[in-house]
Formats: sequence, C-alpha cells, structure tokens
Amino acid sequence: MLKTPKIATLPHSRRDFLGLAIQGSAVAAAATLPGLSAAAQTKGQTSMPTTTSEHYKPPVRFGLGGVPLGNEFAVITEKDAYATLEAAWSAGVRYYDTSPWYGLGLCERRFGNFLHTKDRRDYVLSSKVGKLLKASRQNNAKEYFPFTPSPNNVVFDYTADGVKRSIEDSLQRLGVDTLDIAFVHDLSPDNSLLPSPWEEQFEIARKGAFLALTRMREEGIIKGWGLGVNRPEPILKLLEVADPDVCLLASQYSLIDHQNALHQVFPAARAKGVSFVVGSSLNAGFISGSQRYNYGKENYKIPQPIIEKREKLRAVAGRHGVDLRTAALQFSATPDIASALVVGAANEQQIVADYSSMQVKTPAEFWAELKERKLIEQDAPVPA
Repeated sequence: MLKTPKIATLPHSRRDFLGLAIQGSAVAAAATLPGLSAAAQTKGQTSMPTTTSEHYKPPVRFGLGGVPLGNEFAVITEKDAYATLEAAWSAGVRYYDTSPWYGLGLCERRFGNFLHTKDRRDYVLSSKVGKLLKASRQNNAKEYFPFTPSPNNVVFDYTADGVKRSIEDSLQRLGVDTLDIAFVHDLSPDNSLLPSPWEEQFEIARKGAFLALTRMREEGIIKGWGLGVNRPEPILKLLEVADPDVCLLASQYSLIDHQNALHQVFPAARAKGVSFVVGSSLNAGFISGSQRYNYGKENYKIPQPIIEKREKLRAVAGRHGVDLRTAALQFSATPDIASALVVGAANEQQIVADYSSMQVKTPAEFWAELKERKLIEQDAPVPA
C-alpha cells in the first residue's frame, strides 16, 4: 500500500505550509534551507542545480491520463466519465494524472468526484500548475475546449504565488488533501497561448514556481515536481537550473517519434537522477487509428511521412500477429528512465484494453523486424 503523508499530521494546516513555501522561496534562492527534516535535507535545496541523492518516482507504473475526460476531443457524459474511472480502478489502475487545463476544471472535478471516496494512501495523484482558473459569465472556455461546460477563463501564472493558488484550487476541485506530483504545465515553445515568449515565462518560473515547488517538496506538501511539456527544450533547460524529480514527457517517446528523447533528453535526465512519466505514447490516439496526431487545433493536419510510418508499423505488426496499440504502449514504458506510463481513455473499454496490454507478451521477432527496417532506433530498448 502506498504511504502518502497526510497533511493533517503536520504541525500546520495545508494553507500555512503553502504560505511557508512561498515565503521560503527567497531564502532558497540564496542558500540551502535550514531546519528541514533529515529526509528533506538529502534533497539539497539550493539556488544552483544539484543532483539529489534520491528523487521521487511514482511507485505505480501505469496511470490514467485525464485529457479525454476533460472533453478534449468529444463530449463525454458524466455517466461515461464515471464508468471509465470505475473501470480503471477495478482493473487495478492506481495512478491518476489530471490538470486544471483539461476542460478548464472539468477533468479535476470528475477525477475528484471519484477519487475522494477512495483511501488517499491507495493511489498516486498528479496535477499541473501554471494556469489559474477564474469563473466568469463572459468566459472564453469554449475557445480552448469546445465540448467543455466549464465557466472558467484561464490565466497563465508561473510565479510562486501562482503555484500556491493553483495547488490550493486543484485540491479543492479534487476534494483531496494532497498531491503526490505537481507538473509545471505547458511552459514550452509549442504553447502559442503564453502571454510572452516561452523563455521569458520560463525565467518567471525559475525565480518563482521552481523554488516554491522545491520548498513544498521539502515540507512534505508534495512528493515531487517537474515539467509537463510536449517539447524537449524546456526539460533540458530545467535540468540546468533546478532540481526536479520527475517530468511528464508527452508526445516525445512513441513508436512514431523517439529519436531525440532517446539520444538527447534521456541521457541528460539520467545524469541528474530525473525520471519521466511518459504520456501520449499513442500520439493522442494516432497510432491506434485516430485521425489526429498529438494536440492542438490543427492536429488533424497529419504530415504524410507520419501516416506512411504508421502504415509500415501496421504491416510489421500484422505479420507477427501483434496489436500495434499494445506494442506502442509497451515500447514507451520500457526505458529504464520511464518511471510510469499514463494513457488517456474516453471510455471503460479503452482503459481496460490499455491496462491489459501491459500484461501481453510481444514476440521478440516483431521488435527485431522493426529495427531491421529502421522503423525504430537500433539502440531503443524493447520489452524483454
């Protein structure tokens, strides 16, 4: 059973600790924080990048991602959303990843409506920071998510105060008392919605969000933190300036596209003791047949070489009697640096199938042919 610290057992309330985290950021920028527990001191909280002796890794290898249940791609009814969560839990899924961004609060409310009735020690929960939600009658939620009923506007805020507010708001929407992991969300060059260039927003986060999250980790409010992004540049930059635990690597390590992650991002993270939660291993469902590739308003515009690679992968899978979706999930979960895999699901059948796929044996000859035909990198790890 997972042992998640209860905030109620600490000498202050959660709000007090969130306040302390912000107050301590300035101190953390100059020197190691004093007065921490022995476990916290091993984290080496300083203003300079350090490699800690032990970074948090989610102890659960497979998780449910929340993008579809935020009505990203289509309307999911409350009944169907709850059935999906119930099926995931019944199948044995014990890691749940959500975000304020997914449906602008919709996914967090749905996850929370289900999870708050479970023993908090029995599952891992991650959410995101960097985007605050503010309810308004004149909201523009449907500009971002046409299928969401959310009443919220979104405000980007990567400051220390923004992190405090974001986590407090998420905990209230979820109806739980703590997060295990907080990912700084979409601080990336592919995010066209940022109020200024991503490098400028990254600098705000370096001085604010990163230090505040590190302090929260030291105080036991969260177990770990990192970035949650679709591009490699922010992760490589983060490794130079901060001491994260685990990052959400989305759309970067799949059967379709993995070369840069394998040869650039993984070695840099491995040197710092940082692991990855791998997301979008199916490239937003593309590998399993969806007519979209990754995310964004124009994800239906799929480059022809990408389509052709999927067809080649399907042909090899067919020759070996392999389900390509199963192979794709297993491939993304195999690297030693992948601490967990999160997969989005829009219904109960999908999550049960995805979870079951991790138990299937895929023949070695299939992987050998993929390498022979140069459809995956020669040094890419494959399931044993």
